[in-house]
Amino acid sequence: MRNWIDSGGDRPPLCNETDDNGRQGPDRARTRRFKAPVTIASAMLLLALASHLGHARDRGQYANSSPELRAWFEGLKSGKGPCCSDADGTAVSDVDWESGNGHYRVRLDGQWVDVPDEAVITEPNRIGRTMVWPLRGYLGLTIRCFMPGSMT
Repeated sequence: MRNWIDSGGDRPPLCNETDDNGRQGPDRARTRRFKAPVTIASAMLLLALASHLGHARDRGQYANSSPELRAWFEGLKSGKGPCCSDADGTAVSDVDWESGNGHYRVRLDGQWVDVPDEAVITEPNRIGRTMVWPLRGYLGLTIRCFMPGSMT
């Protein structure tokens, strides 16, 4: 190779050099060619991994409810936003929630969780039982909506 360069031939360009026509070395072009697809694939992988966090679930526990009651559930909102639906909520027994000093707390997954004031639904409870709409995410457990029951 040395004799060929000494005899007047061009040496191959390095990765960070350009040739006489302004083209970069072969490794740089290959890296640039794969950068966009790798970036897009990485973003899609992250979205796929994080997408399961926001899925609503319908366990069928309210499949026989009336259309009026279903519409009422669909319209429920707290100060944190819409509660989503009855299927996302969980009924809570009387021993698993309490109120004191104007605030609520509820027992979920064996631990007591304070209900944020803005998560409390203030309209009348049409079903009579206490319901909570928990959100479980990478930051832990939070409560999106809480509807106190009659506590009988």
